[in-house]
Amino acid sequence: MRRLLVLGAGTAGTMTVNRLRPRLPVDEWDITIVDQSEQHHYQPGYLFIPFGTYRPEEIVKPREQLIARGVQQITGVVDEVVTDEHLVRLADGTELAYHQLVIATGTHPNPAETPGLGEPAAREHGVHSFYTLGDAVALRDALERFDGGRLVVNLIELPIKCPVAPLEFAFLAEAWLRERGLREDTEVTYVTPLDGAFTKPLAARELGGMFEERDIELEADFMLEQVDLERQVLISYDEREVPFDLLVTVPLNMGAAFVGRSGLGDELNHVRVDKHTFLADGHDDIFALGDAANLPTSKAGSVAHFAVEVFVDNFLRHIDGLAMQESFDGHANCFIESGDGKAMLLDFNYDTEPLLGSYPFPEIGPLKLLAESESNHWGKLAFRWIYWHVLLPGRPLPLSSAMSMVGKRRPPADAATGSAPTDADRQEVSL
Repeated sequence: MRRLLVLGAGTAGTMTVNRLRPRLPVDEWDITIVDQSEQHHYQPGYLFIPFGTYRPEEIVKPREQLIARGVQQITGVVDEVVTDEHLVRLADGTELAYHQLVIATGTHPNPAETPGLGEPAAREHGVHSFYTLGDAVALRDALERFDGGRLVVNLIELPIKCPVAPLEFAFLAEAWLRERGLREDTEVTYVTPLDGAFTKPLAARELGGMFEERDIELEADFMLEQVDLERQVLISYDEREVPFDLLVTVPLNMGAAFVGRSGLGDELNHVRVDKHTFLADGHDDIFALGDAANLPTSKAGSVAHFAVEVFVDNFLRHIDGLAMQESFDGHANCFIESGDGKAMLLDFNYDTEPLLGSYPFPEIGPLKLLAESESNHWGKLAFRWIYWHVLLPGRPLPLSSAMSMVGKRRPPADAATGSAPTDADRQEVSL
């Protein structure tokens, strides 16, 4: 009997076992999944908890209900992968042998890496986040008490899971303040180490315009050194200071500690992999999927979804000793909630930045790329149902894992080069 061991029962790990169990003969392959929690969280829902859109119980389900029959489930903390012995050691001493290993343990906020953020009294001094369920609930309570002042949203460093989430929070908070008559009494500032609102030129230009429309101050190129809790001030390495009354920060994200201990990770404990096949560097029996991998693209649920689709067929060939034929192109799409019942949608990959247009069909959409619309907002909310009932169970979606240029177009002038548009640029690519 051959053994497939999957570490992590989040989005990527759950989809992997649910897609592979029907395709691996039960009399030939044993599949085991390990996770430290018996609950599965719909993490995109964390963003909505502070504003009362979702209740905590609406984004949490028992893990055992989501895993396919025929997959052994183990609750435990991974201590180390002993690669030369092909086994995984858990913190309680349990040893699990494998023939093939998939690491899908994600990436997680580490506030202790930034002076001031990890202090027990941080919340008492107005420091909050929303990247865990507990943090999101505490922020909800803090917003209920907030009556104006200086609201600061701070991205410390990339990569982070769902890199557009800090932007979304800033937009949603601005709309929330207006709804409650607190906007005139509140300064909203977005603090980022980037030179603009986003990493890609066209998206940065569009988002920057949205900041100006909403009177959100953008503090760019801000490399955070520490948070002075007593003075309630962010301090950068170049000694700039940004004061706050309520700070909503995104701590440094890091992969699981065992990845580093096992010699598989980069400086942030993300597994070093081939960006097209997810095979771990220097190993032919270890893969990493989702946020756990050091892919040069967004750490987002869509990436995990598209990556797993590529991975499954490749894995089946790999275990038969055949060359892997599928190649992941870095495809990601992300909704950006912008407040007032609207949202944007970004669709991009390793080589192509987010562009204007319609998705998934040209002209009819119904979703708009790099533009606000109500349909995008409802698309984001509808995704929660799709997540629970289609993606996690491994049911197919009528969307290609590879990014398509269908429906996409460049704006009248290229934001990166300033060049004049061609006739092709002015039109969406049609079917």
